[in-house]
Amino acid sequence: MAFKENLLNKIKINQLARKVRASFGTPESGSKIDKDAMRRLLEMSSYQYHRERDLDLYIKAEDGEPDSILVLDNELPIYQTTIEDVAMRKSPYTKEMLNIGNIIKILKDSDVKISRKAESLAIIQKVCIDTLDLSYGPSDIELLAKEGAEYLENGYTEGILESLTLFAELLGFEPPPKAFRIRHHEIFGALSEKQSGDIWYGPAMILSLGDNSLRLIKEPISSLDKEKLQSFQQAAQGKREPDLEGQEVFQYLKDAVLEQPLK
Repeated sequence: MAFKENLLNKIKINQLARKVRASFGTPESGSKIDKDAMRRLLEMSSYQYHRERDLDLYIKAEDGEPDSILVLDNELPIYQTTIEDVAMRKSPYTKEMLNIGNIIKILKDSDVKISRKAESLAIIQKVCIDTLDLSYGPSDIELLAKEGAEYLENGYTEGILESLTLFAELLGFEPPPKAFRIRHHEIFGALSEKQSGDIWYGPAMILSLGDNSLRLIKEPISSLDKEKLQSFQQAAQGKREPDLEGQEVFQYLKDAVLEQPLK
């Protein structure tokens, strides 16, 4: 099932990118980026690893020649120049530093550096996703729903979560804001924020990790509506009837995806 694998890879790419982004600190903090997550992300891209001097480089080639070069360090710079030029600027030999022209290049690399940190991360993230065929048809979505329903029937928590994560990606659902979180429950839903700062959440699908019960609340709820919030929590915990539950949830998710324009 190529579509499912590609969608799982997209989710993995976005998770790795979020992990790297979360490791960025202020210049004063001295924090180091998550190189392991960034390396795993680069391995999913079309950039090829190359070791030069003491530098870990990742190179994207065009017609056999380097088109862009990323240096895996705390700045994550991407250069458009040669490998030799990057090596000289980032890790110069003593003899190279005796040349005034080289010193100028070392001190100022804006002539060849096209991005750094968050911008470089966004470039690599897009390169990774662009390699995936994420087009799908009705049969792909029907198969995802069927698989999710089977996982639910068999009580296979890991499979249920995978299926819900796939549908969340397709529908743009997000984890819940603080007001909607419930312990021992995995929740995904549509999130929107009004100009007033009021957060609305829903539709939302809710999986109880205790007994694998799956429920869905259709109505978007305001984070400021205490009565509706309480009703949301009661439905999530099985204390009142939800709008949908069990395998009906996967039928709803399938229909919701298929109502979107086909990709």
